[in-house]
Amino acid sequence: MSAGTFTPRPGAAPVSRMIWAQTALETRMLLRNGEQLLLTVIIPALLLTLFSAVDIVDTGTGKSVDFLAPGVLALAVMSTAFTGQAIATGFDRRYGVLKRLGASPLPRWALMAAKTLSVLVTEVLQVALLTVIALALGWSPHGNPLSVAVLLLLGTAAFSGLGLLMAGTLKAEVTLAAANLVFLLLLVGGGVIVPLEKFPGAVQAVLGLLPISALSDGLREVLRNGAALPWVDAAVLAGWAVLGLGAAAKWFRWE
Repeated sequence: MSAGTFTPRPGAAPVSRMIWAQTALETRMLLRNGEQLLLTVIIPALLLTLFSAVDIVDTGTGKSVDFLAPGVLALAVMSTAFTGQAIATGFDRRYGVLKRLGASPLPRWALMAAKTLSVLVTEVLQVALLTVIALALGWSPHGNPLSVAVLLLLGTAAFSGLGLLMAGTLKAEVTLAAANLVFLLLLVGGGVIVPLEKFPGAVQAVLGLLPISALSDGLREVLRNGAALPWVDAAVLAGWAVLGLGAAAKWFRWE
């Protein structure tokens, strides 16, 4: 045995390894949280099943599930990227978790990257589960999967920026209440369950500019009507992503 065989090699792990380790941790914590599972999995699945099976809302011609499935997919993205991330990050900031992680070898940008990757992993699981449920209910999706992926990524960026902005500027208790309130308001007025055409004309114009409306309508155009990538909806989502992420980067407080 030569000298130095067991010589310690102090130093931080590669950033990529730290990001993946933090991503795995963030994902496990999210999936173990009962409240988060309620928001991200149970509520969207129940809404999809209930409103597809029972004729409660007039969704126009065709099967109800063909209208509802794209909207519920948009709701799932919002529940994870916005509501869930805002609440979790807000309480991480309150309890000093972000401050301690910021002082670790893990760079702050890498922590945000890990949180974003965790959101994407969760969304993949959500989309897979909701797709299986929708197909079992008779859903007949159309369109290009690449267009769907682009819309989902833009929606994730938009909602993540808004969620991080809220979590980084408000107190944790305020974030908890505000995030859940926004979730409920956008569920009702974002074209997820109730078509925007049911609202007055002036209200429709305003609601159509919301990220949840752009995402649900864009997904509906592709998956229900077989259209190409809806550039107007994509532009609305990109605009919200730039505004939200830019504002979060500027005003996010780590403690």
